[in-house]
Amino acid sequence: MSALPETQNVAYQVWQLMFVSPSGRKRIMVSDAAKLGYSFNNTLSRVYLRAPYHSNESDVSTVSGVNMNMVTSTSMYRQRWLLLLIDTTVSCPVDGTSFTDTTLTWTVPSVIPTLVVQESTFLSKNILMGVDGQVIVNPEEKNYLLEHNKTHIGITIPIGAEGGKLKSSVSGGVYGVIYSIDLFLEHTWTDADWQTTKYTVIKSITTPFMPQIPTVINTTLPEERLFNVAFGHFLPDVSLVTVAIGNVPFTPREAQHQGFKIYETPFSNRTKGFILEVSFDDPHVLKEYVNRNETKYTLLVNYTVSVGPEMTLYYHAAEVECVVADIEIPEAVGHCDEENLYLAIPTFGLHHYWNLYLGNKLLNQHVAITNGYLPATNSTHLILQIPLFSVGVVYEDVSFQKIKARFDVALRKVRTMETLQMFSISCNFNSSAFIICHPDGTIMVSAQMKTVPAIDMSKTKLRDSSCKPREYNEGHAFFKFHVTTCGTSVRFEGDYIIYENEISYEKEILPGQSIWKITRDPDYRLTVLCYYRAKETLVLGAFASDPSTSPLFGSGTMVPRSNTAGRQLTSLSFKLL
Repeated sequence: MSALPETQNVAYQVWQLMFVSPSGRKRIMVSDAAKLGYSFNNTLSRVYLRAPYHSNESDVSTVSGVNMNMVTSTSMYRQRWLLLLIDTTVSCPVDGTSFTDTTLTWTVPSVIPTLVVQESTFLSKNILMGVDGQVIVNPEEKNYLLEHNKTHIGITIPIGAEGGKLKSSVSGGVYGVIYSIDLFLEHTWTDADWQTTKYTVIKSITTPFMPQIPTVINTTLPEERLFNVAFGHFLPDVSLVTVAIGNVPFTPREAQHQGFKIYETPFSNRTKGFILEVSFDDPHVLKEYVNRNETKYTLLVNYTVSVGPEMTLYYHAAEVECVVADIEIPEAVGHCDEENLYLAIPTFGLHHYWNLYLGNKLLNQHVAITNGYLPATNSTHLILQIPLFSVGVVYEDVSFQKIKARFDVALRKVRTMETLQMFSISCNFNSSAFIICHPDGTIMVSAQMKTVPAIDMSKTKLRDSSCKPREYNEGHAFFKFHVTTCGTSVRFEGDYIIYENEISYEKEILPGQSIWKITRDPDYRLTVLCYYRAKETLVLGAFASDPSTSPLFGSGTMVPRSNTAGRQLTSLSFKLL
């Protein structure tokens, strides 16, 4: 027959196929079967039938938990007295695949009843597996697993293993991969009906979409002040389209021109990533002063990549932070002269990271001048000159002709108002005349009284004659009293509460017979005033009996005055917080 093709072709035309299905029997010519999608061929030694899955003549049954698509058929050839019948039943698994995050498994029944009539005589001889049409002699060398028992044959393949293909994909805005592989199984057995049967199944398996969310790996080097960010892992079929830094998009080429570094890097698992390097000092990097002396640098990145042969765009946003202790907290230095305290404060970071506060009030140029300070600046420092009797000066210790004064300024964060540092200068001053009104209502006065003739300072007193000087010498008297004692009066003027007392001298009366009293002591009076402002300042003043000669309150100066009697008095006026 092989020698006469014409005769063989005629023979082919006389073959018939009989199908047995749940709907009954059907016998058709081979030529008609071809129109239904079947393929039939024969040689001198074999007959070949190819049937489509899920045809009208097929049936599905479950064998050992695996759905099998079966076509039960007999191929018949009739010629004169010869009738040749060949069982061409085929049965192939239509499922049997399962997946984990790392593997896929293909399961096939060990014994297929439609192909083995007498199962008791079934004897498995050999089982082979292959990939992409090639037999794998030692599957374990490629991490493949071929297992079998009396009921099942199983092939397990690591996802991504050699022989298959990984493909990038995007589903619902999520990046992932799909793995596909072409497996085949060859099972050889014998039974009583057929001497030897070689059963071969070819199976193309594709995993479901497996999300593989890319990660941003922060390998930033703070000491180099450089963000180093890796973005991956991706298959080779992914390419970087743009990267937005601080909401400004750049192509890889534009990013290079901008001074950024972008390049690909391979990973050990046959994937790749994209490395981005950006300086901390780049204007696209956000900077925030945090904690005590640290800066938080924030890099906002939005990647756009092209995925797979379809070039689907995938977007991924990331925020990378690095906190660096790179801010030096300023240190102030101070000194004093006879009448002033001085603070020199570095200007670096002022009004950007922190501000100066006097109590709860921002110490700006206006407040400094209003309080009587003399601010000056150079290229590196702010120098504050604070007169001794100025608003904000704290008197730690006050005694006869001596004052220990302190001036404090707080360094606070601009945003949170957190106090980071207190700048203080404390000095001792020798002062012959002063008045101090404490916030608690205590008044301390050191009065310098030069009269002609001289008076006995031990005989000076306040309105309440029992209130004598705490200390005195030939020309000075030191009084300390509370605004609620010693005959102190109170009145209100505008925003101020004014407490008033008076230092006077007890005259010595000479004995005589007339109604006129004779004294050799001068008439002396010194009015003491303390002005308290409810919420802002405490204003103090002392002046001689003639208030018209007093300087303006709050000047912080001592002005000597003379009256017509030749007495030299002292007029004092101060402001304190």
